[in-house]
Amino acid sequence: MVKFILGAKGSGKTKWLIDNANKDMLEGNGNIAFVDVDDNHIFSLNYNVRLINAMEFNVLNVQSFYGFLCGIMAMDYDLEKIYVDGIYKVMHLELKDIVYLIDSLNKISAKYEVEFYINIDYTMDTIPENLKQYCYEIEV
Repeated sequence: MVKFILGAKGSGKTKWLIDNANKDMLEGNGNIAFVDVDDNHIFSLNYNVRLINAMEFNVLNVQSFYGFLCGIMAMDYDLEKIYVDGIYKVMHLELKDIVYLIDSLNKISAKYEVEFYINIDYTMDTIPENLKQYCYEIEV
């Protein structure tokens, strides 16, 4: 499953991701990874949630981002969920990139039973109807 977390700047997307990652770590059976573009949230996350700084791995476009996520999955067969925050700060995700991620990540998500929650810099009114089922909007 792939879900894109949408909302206006300051709507609480990052807080939603952190809260859900922490909750899932306590309630789930598998491991949780939290991908960010810095280490600012290290003290906000449960110490068992694996914080990964994407900037340390030269993630600059949608293809390298997809490969990066696959690499995270390959290293941990107990991985249950991957939360991604702020990736839009280092690369612009156009709608075609979101479609690419939906198609690509849904295939590996089903195969390896890993869920993805990705914060993107869009709001629901800017998303086409056919993609809205993959989105959840945080409202202020």
